[in-house]
Amino acid sequence: MPELPEVETIIRRLKNGAAGQPGVCHQVIQSVQITWPKIIAAPDPASFQEALTGKTIIDAQRRGKYLHFLLDEGHLVGHLRMSGDMRTETRLTPDGTPNPAGPYDRIIFNFSSPHRLVFSNIRKFGRMWYLTTPQELFKRLGPEPLDPQFTAALLIEKLRAHARQIKPLLMDQSFIAGLGNIYTDEALFRAGIHPLRKSDSLSPAEGERLHQSIQEVLRQGILRFGASLDWFYRGGEFQNDFKAYARTGHPCPICNTPIEKIVVGQRGTHFCPHCQKLV
Repeated sequence: MPELPEVETIIRRLKNGAAGQPGVCHQVIQSVQITWPKIIAAPDPASFQEALTGKTIIDAQRRGKYLHFLLDEGHLVGHLRMSGDMRTETRLTPDGTPNPAGPYDRIIFNFSSPHRLVFSNIRKFGRMWYLTTPQELFKRLGPEPLDPQFTAALLIEKLRAHARQIKPLLMDQSFIAGLGNIYTDEALFRAGIHPLRKSDSLSPAEGERLHQSIQEVLRQGILRFGASLDWFYRGGEFQNDFKAYARTGHPCPICNTPIEKIVVGQRGTHFCPHCQKLV
């Protein structure tokens, strides 16, 4: 599933434009095509099409793993889930003929310009909403880990308020928004914390290290355009910087102990048993 760096990469590309395509801001939605109605979470597909027709995209933002498009009236929100992507492309050929949609394109937002916004979703798990306000959807999300208000002191306070294994707690979107399997494993490795440690057992120094590591791996991930690990998200380079994730049996870059893989919270979890001791 795309995590914060991958979603941030996508929303920046959509906002600013890329590969000869313009950004989505100030584009007017002329029509909406839906090829997989179940991808619409709210309202019903017909109302979704009607509500979005004629709307102008004002801004494109990210909240956690959500793509958030502010419109001149209302909000368009998307979640990529397991295999989603969003892109802009030219919808008309030079002679005015519509370009055909791709086999996995589930929603197509045709602009009044010769371009379109496409929600592609191979496994059909993605979802989109048209909402008057996104607060009902976003209120369950925890703080943004790169927000200045997300301090080490705040993280330590939140860790002490729980007695959960640290790996699944960090992946809980109501605890912190945006972390998933990849960046949690990488942050715990850099902080030297075993994924099975109870959150309230961490010392203030460990909490400081974890805060620094979370922000470090996310910033590096964004700089490297995320990680390319599957056939649905390509173009990122952060996989070349992995220290623990997906490196089972490879030597730890710090101590040369083989990286191990266990299952924590039903997720494959990678760590160094020497550098990340369960104390």
